[in-house]
Amino acid sequence: MNFEGAWTALITPMTDGGNIDWEGFEKNLAFQIDQGISGLVPTGTTGESPTLSWDEHNNVVERTLARALGKCEVIAGTGSNSTREAVESTEHAAAHGARAALLVDCYYNGPSSLELREEYYGVLAERFPEVSFVAYVIPGRSGTSLGVEDLAVLAGRYPNFAAVKEATGDLARMARTRQLTGPNFNIISGDDDLTFKMLTDPSIAAQGVISVVSNIAPAAMREMVQKALSGDVDGACKIHQALSPLFGIVTVKAESERTLPGGNSLYVQDRFRNPLPVKCLMEALGMPAGPARRPLGRMSAEGVSVLRDAVKKMWKDNPEILAPIGSFYNVDIEARIMDDSCWANLSYM
Repeated sequence: MNFEGAWTALITPMTDGGNIDWEGFEKNLAFQIDQGISGLVPTGTTGESPTLSWDEHNNVVERTLARALGKCEVIAGTGSNSTREAVESTEHAAAHGARAALLVDCYYNGPSSLELREEYYGVLAERFPEVSFVAYVIPGRSGTSLGVEDLAVLAGRYPNFAAVKEATGDLARMARTRQLTGPNFNIISGDDDLTFKMLTDPSIAAQGVISVVSNIAPAAMREMVQKALSGDVDGACKIHQALSPLFGIVTVKAESERTLPGGNSLYVQDRFRNPLPVKCLMEALGMPAGPARRPLGRMSAEGVSVLRDAVKKMWKDNPEILAPIGSFYNVDIEARIMDDSCWANLSYM
């Protein structure tokens, strides 16, 4: 499995009634393939895997594999905080043609790194030798993390323990990973804004990114990664800078007013996390996205303003990044950016 390139962490579009918008999902898959994305990653955090039923989860993976076969690669999200569930999910994905699977560190129940190695990652790697596994280390969501040393043990023990998606933000950890695993192990960025640094820093030498932003700009993300891997650092840096307004909205922080029962008011900073901001932006631009599933909801009006300002800047400075959306989805990007009605229903009133 070649993990080089830009991989899209796919959103799962929803209808207003809270069901999966399968027509929209197929349209988004077609857009990604049309734009030459290296690979697709369904049923990850961005795909709202925590609120998908297992039937929905498996259906998303099946449809992605069926559409992508022969056109781009797929890493199926099959992780869980239950090893048994992860085994069942991986078995299903492999039976439908998945060659690789993404396993998130077991969230909430808090296993140690040793337990993650022996009771989770090692179990899956041994059970499915034909599947290449990507460890997904994201302590900010999982509350635990596979240690670099145990990751290196797994990489040495199992040839199919092939990569790590690094979402720790810890560049020193990533350099340590490269040091302990050697040049052939795959380090994949899990943070869009750090991807350029991870690709061009020889102490990390990342191979690619599993990207949120590429839901909106797959061609630009792919080109940035390709340029960095080919040694065109200046070219990659130019695209990185052009994409920076989108990098800033993967997580949105915004202050809004709260009125207390007694009538007093105060300001509170909200932190709207992936996938809510990217889904809101896609919806505003006319791409299939729909609402997020509860407990995710809507952004504040101030948060939506952050999104709108970012896309206005991108359209002004680098419209070529967003232009493929207009032609593929048959929408007028500039008109939608300027039309208040396209943004009105994205926030709490």
